[in-house]
Amino acid sequence: MLELLKKSATEQSEAIKNKEISAVELVRASLERINALDEKLGAFNSLTEETALETAKKVDEKVANGEDIPLFAGVPLALKDNMNLIGSKTTASSKILENFVSPYNATVTQKLVDNLIPIVGKANLDEFAMGSSNENSAFKKVHNPWNLNKVPGGSSGGSAASVAACEATLALGSDTGGSIRLPASFCGIVGMKPTYGKVSRYGLIAFASSLDQIGPFARTVEDAATLLEIISGYDPHDSTSLKLPVENYRASLNNDLKGIKIGLVKELVAEGLAPDVEKAVKQAVETYKSLGAEIVEVSLPNIKHSIGIYYILATAECSSNLARFDGVRYGYRTANPENLMELYCKSRAEGFGPEVKRRIMLGTYALSSGYYDAYYKKAQQMRRIVTNDFLAAFEKVDALIAPTCPNTAFDLGAKAEDPLAMYLTDIATIGANLAGIPAMSVPAGFDADGMPIGLQIMAPQLQEAKMFNVAYKFEQSHDYYKKIANI
Repeated sequence: MLELLKKSATEQSEAIKNKEISAVELVRASLERINALDEKLGAFNSLTEETALETAKKVDEKVANGEDIPLFAGVPLALKDNMNLIGSKTTASSKILENFVSPYNATVTQKLVDNLIPIVGKANLDEFAMGSSNENSAFKKVHNPWNLNKVPGGSSGGSAASVAACEATLALGSDTGGSIRLPASFCGIVGMKPTYGKVSRYGLIAFASSLDQIGPFARTVEDAATLLEIISGYDPHDSTSLKLPVENYRASLNNDLKGIKIGLVKELVAEGLAPDVEKAVKQAVETYKSLGAEIVEVSLPNIKHSIGIYYILATAECSSNLARFDGVRYGYRTANPENLMELYCKSRAEGFGPEVKRRIMLGTYALSSGYYDAYYKKAQQMRRIVTNDFLAAFEKVDALIAPTCPNTAFDLGAKAEDPLAMYLTDIATIGANLAGIPAMSVPAGFDADGMPIGLQIMAPQLQEAKMFNVAYKFEQSHDYYKKIANI
């Protein structure tokens, strides 16, 4: 069964349709692998075995009756534990929501349910999606399947690790500043964030509402493109949702790259890049040239300011969004408070972890009287300037490439005591969130220690089809995506 679990979602889906395997057998195999591995991996906060098996039974009934089944029906998926699944715990890996049970489905979750995709469990994450290493979970750390002493990246580390370890074939994550692409890079899989507004955020626990986006993890570009088709679309429940038809991304995956201009972002291949990562990017450039694409050096002169902009805007928005966790309406409540103020203060002090508290305080300060114009307003103005840099670049090229991260996965605990060093991990990914453009990470090789390296591909807003095409042609030129973590 392990060989079947290693197959792509497209291959598993075909096997179910052709009655080579039942959906129930596949889901059981996935759950057995989770039970065997996850004690040392830490990818899941909870399992939803009954729900997954019920969904799989429905798929098998349809196949037995000769009915058509939706794309990826019966293929096991891990859901990041900050998206609502009715009747299951949604904790955001925080003590403050440790026993919170979802009263409704997130829009993306409902789309999975409607397409008969079994959700095998809720994947671990950095608390409230705040982190780059998945060491900030209130429950347990997630380990990298390629080396259990290293981080899987964050904040969607559980989602990425589960796919890389073949516990699940697909996963959903959320990306606020690189939280899908960074773990995809560190774990050697495909991860992408769509254009802001392409996928509904309804039912996602908000971190920074102007930056958050839900996106797919998979082991192939084709699978990621298909999963994006399934979860995208207009949603009246989300005021930022774009009223656009759902595209068929698979139709243009194999288009010729001759005549395509690809920009190499010079600021992201500069000083500070690990030698093995720099080598992988140079090899990617040569691959694209061999495919007929024209490579142009492109400058994003203000990308260097993106970390500072992000950590003002994101913290300000998290300060506002997390005010709802007050010990009154739902979630953790301190025992025996003497008055209302003590109820608020102690519930939040005891319920939130150190990184979440740090960001709430930074954001509250940036929004406070006398500092709003100096920090929050100025950061919004700079966000516009960074976005303009991307717009100018896309006037010259069809897509941009850069490393997903300047380095490969680092050791657990290596940056835990240095928040600034941890924040700098996202230097290459944050710009796409600020500009609201689609971006993804694809496997691009391995370093000297055998750890995966990710290549980041970015495209103009709503140009996911072009981005997937550029990613697919690169993927198919190498066998990096075929390598599976030996755990």
